[in-house]
Amino acid sequence: MVMEPNLLCFILSTLFGLALTSFNQHLHNGTRHYNYCVLGAGPAGLQMGFFLSKANRDYIILERNSGPGSFFNKYPRHRKLISINKIHTGRWNREFNLRHDWNSLLSDNPDLLFRKVSGEFYPPADAFPLYLSTFVRELGLKVQYGVDVGRVRSVQSAAGRSYILTDQHAADYSCSVLLVATGLWVPQEVEFAGSDLVEGYESISTNPDDYKGQAVLILGKGNSAFETAQSILGRASRVHMLSSSPVRLAWQTHYVGDLRAVNNELLDTYQLKSLDGLVEAHLEDIVIAKQEERGRRRSGGKKGETRAKLFLGLQKFRQAGDERNTSDVSPEELPGHHIDNFPLRRPYDRVIRCLGFRFNFSIFDSSARPPHSHNAKGRLPGVTAWYEGKNTPGLFLLGTASHSRDYRGSAGGFVHGFRYTARAVHRLLEHRYHGNPWPSTRLMTTQLTSWILKRVGEASGPYQMFEVLGDVILLQGSHCEYIEEFLLQALPRFASLSGHEVSSHGLIVVVMQYGKKKIDYLGRGRAETDWTKAWKSNFLHPVLYYYDSLPTEQDMKMRPHGWPLPRPKAIHHMVEDFLTEWDGPLSHIQPLRRFLEHCVQTDLRAFSAETCFRSALTHRRSQLSCQQGYLNQRGVQRYGQLTRGVYEAGLVPAEQVSAGTSTGASPAFPNYLAPAGASVSSGLKLDL
Repeated sequence: MVMEPNLLCFILSTLFGLALTSFNQHLHNGTRHYNYCVLGAGPAGLQMGFFLSKANRDYIILERNSGPGSFFNKYPRHRKLISINKIHTGRWNREFNLRHDWNSLLSDNPDLLFRKVSGEFYPPADAFPLYLSTFVRELGLKVQYGVDVGRVRSVQSAAGRSYILTDQHAADYSCSVLLVATGLWVPQEVEFAGSDLVEGYESISTNPDDYKGQAVLILGKGNSAFETAQSILGRASRVHMLSSSPVRLAWQTHYVGDLRAVNNELLDTYQLKSLDGLVEAHLEDIVIAKQEERGRRRSGGKKGETRAKLFLGLQKFRQAGDERNTSDVSPEELPGHHIDNFPLRRPYDRVIRCLGFRFNFSIFDSSARPPHSHNAKGRLPGVTAWYEGKNTPGLFLLGTASHSRDYRGSAGGFVHGFRYTARAVHRLLEHRYHGNPWPSTRLMTTQLTSWILKRVGEASGPYQMFEVLGDVILLQGSHCEYIEEFLLQALPRFASLSGHEVSSHGLIVVVMQYGKKKIDYLGRGRAETDWTKAWKSNFLHPVLYYYDSLPTEQDMKMRPHGWPLPRPKAIHHMVEDFLTEWDGPLSHIQPLRRFLEHCVQTDLRAFSAETCFRSALTHRRSQLSCQQGYLNQRGVQRYGQLTRGVYEAGLVPAEQVSAGTSTGASPAFPNYLAPAGASVSSGLKLDL
């Protein structure tokens, strides 16, 4: 058969047109276009890449370096992570184990965990880029390396707003949604007279021998500052640390970004009078002055040689009317001249700046630049309660860059926190741009107690992102809708962000939170064990908020100080538990059930088949568990007094009764009990 030339030309031109159309979707006028651009291949960018890949979305991850997680190739400088890697929990539950695995990203591969690259409790920093490379390779994520984006701008067209990213080769990438996951990597600096004499954490020597016999002043009291101090304690003659605020200990504040015990050895040497110490002063008020000092013979030096020494001064002691911004000071301008016991009057060999990092705002032009946040000294971009940049619709912040929402409050600035906020953002994107509602589970109301116990006993998202993510339960009479890990501060916009409506029955929000009272965290009265005083719990514990209608934006603004949510119609604290298991029949389960019964105005006790049978004969309306179980031919037990009564009445043969009793519980028994860890009998008195 010979094909007509015109027909052949038509087929070829059609195929070429289809190919060209497909190509133009990604390359239009020299610009590569994607629905989603992820800026940065650190842990947050790769976490979002997994969710986008799983949903088959059109995306690209752009990374300026040659591999993922490049920040960890250099930081922390002394090469030990402070994110715990607790492998041996004694449990096989994957979700529970993520509570104590602070490095793994979320995926569907149960073997794609950080423990595969390191078994150390505090792992070496070099292990993290290795893990991220494995994550990219195993999941086939679309990452383009060597793309250094130097400019991000927004353009408005008839089709809507889009973002244009320009790289070092003047190549453009266009996207409808921009997900910024660049982290914090620009060193935070403070300008003061003599700041040019200060070394930066990013460039100091990490060889302890380089500090042998030296007096060192460290500016800052965070983990990077203490990490640096700890590495040189055995070599330096003295180490002093200065910042505007006192040390905040993570085990006191419950904030993982505060000083961790693994780095705090200098607190011992300070309080046990071994030449090291801590001082408070505003960095803007200090002066670092360089003066030549004729000293005694140094190791390897000559007698009487001069050496440069750094002195700490204060602006208030400089000559009146002197507006110099230099380090030149006279001896009369040093604090020791005015205060003979000034704590930092002795000279230093070096001053090191360890003030952390800030977000790189410089790549965004005015059309696409998110504002500076009001907290964290403006180091972070300001974002909405759903992590969209304020005044930049379609631009979302992920990872450490989004930490302004829970700065010094929860774990959103760290892997074990932002892996869950990234998932929340993806669920929001799926609803906004693709019409897919926030995932939910439809439950019978009688299942609610067991489901909540399952979640508070194993869920890792609300456990790590306490007071930021919470489970929302939409009450609907005999049934309810269970939505996991919603953004609490976005609750007033629940319907528009999730795609679910709140009925007239109201809603319950399950939150993990700490007590708000300041106590001695190692003292005798630190724990509350009496369930009748659960509201006094100090340690992390579940709190349930019941609302008869959705809180408004005004309600959120007027919420009590320190509360994650507005004052509810009813509230229930589950008393703190030393094992964080919340499975005590009397202390946890019974009070929870009674609270839920108050909210749903229904008896939620689980009744035996015999009790349901009797109730059906003596009451106009049976309990809800009987309606949804026994009376609906579900959960009927094949043993007990009811079975014997049926046999004694001669209604069934004896062999059928024997067969029934040998098989145990009916296979129709609701299958939610097993994964929830609930038992058939709670040990409570359930008689009517």
